[in-house]
Amino acid sequence: MKTQILSSVHDIATAATLLEQGQLVAVPTETVYGLAADARNPQAVAGIFRAKGRPADHPLIVHVGNAADIKDWALDIPPQAWQLAAAFWPGPLTMLLHKAAHVSDVVTGGLTTVGLRVPAHPVMQQLLREHQLAVAAPSANLYKKLSPTSVEQVLAGLDGKIAAVIDGGDCDVGLESTIVDLTGPEVQVLRAGPISAEEISLVLGCDVSMPREHNVAVPGNVKAHYQPSKPLSIFNTAELASRLSHAPADVICLYLSPVFQSMAKPSWQQMPEQKADYARALYRSLFEADKRAGSEIWLEQPPQLPAWADVNDRLRRAQHKG
Repeated sequence: MKTQILSSVHDIATAATLLEQGQLVAVPTETVYGLAADARNPQAVAGIFRAKGRPADHPLIVHVGNAADIKDWALDIPPQAWQLAAAFWPGPLTMLLHKAAHVSDVVTGGLTTVGLRVPAHPVMQQLLREHQLAVAAPSANLYKKLSPTSVEQVLAGLDGKIAAVIDGGDCDVGLESTIVDLTGPEVQVLRAGPISAEEISLVLGCDVSMPREHNVAVPGNVKAHYQPSKPLSIFNTAELASRLSHAPADVICLYLSPVFQSMAKPSWQQMPEQKADYARALYRSLFEADKRAGSEIWLEQPPQLPAWADVNDRLRRAQHKG
């Protein structure tokens, strides 16, 4: 199969036709590129798992064009869902709700819940709204590998495995959406993301918990995930400084503190100081480090603050050796 690169200006209708025919199309969102299939077509959705090498019991997120569309996919929708939709949609928030009877187990990994999101990227807005589509779309990468934030990264993992990719430019956010569980008596964030538990709590006027570890099956919940091909190690600033003094010559370093500028090598990269900029750059920086000659990647630990929870969550999984 030859993977087509589609224009975000001229080829949206072509992408819609491919999806309606049961094909897989990588699509840009504001978070990361997603690997989309028609969510109403279980056979097409099953193709996502084959292309990614993803276990079939891992649930997928359904992307819809408008908040009102969640009534087509969920039952017993609580008032909190409409409050959060008004505050954060379109945007990087996924709501976990009780699924409607018709929603395929292929989409939900056999669970009785479904994750729903209205993405903000204009290409996705046009694709979903104008063509009345709903798409199941996990990140457009091979299972456990780095999530893609550009067409180049999509093709590095999936070229020849999918029908097409829409070139929507680099993703603005760069990390996967927050997942909030609205199915129980308490509101919980099950995956840290760009929208914090505190922001959700302010909208709902209630406590919102965010367990550091949980067993709920949601996208991105495996311990080893978002991984570059090279081994990744993360050190605090003092430990990194000590190790770099006698590091192997081919170590690639992604650092944050200006103190490392004076010893930096051409293969090293300074990461942005601001959290939003860091998040936007993270997967691309790891992807670029993977392409360079070198045996491993060392990364300076970013701030351990609530605002950086999604960054640190992804990095914990990226360095996991399991």
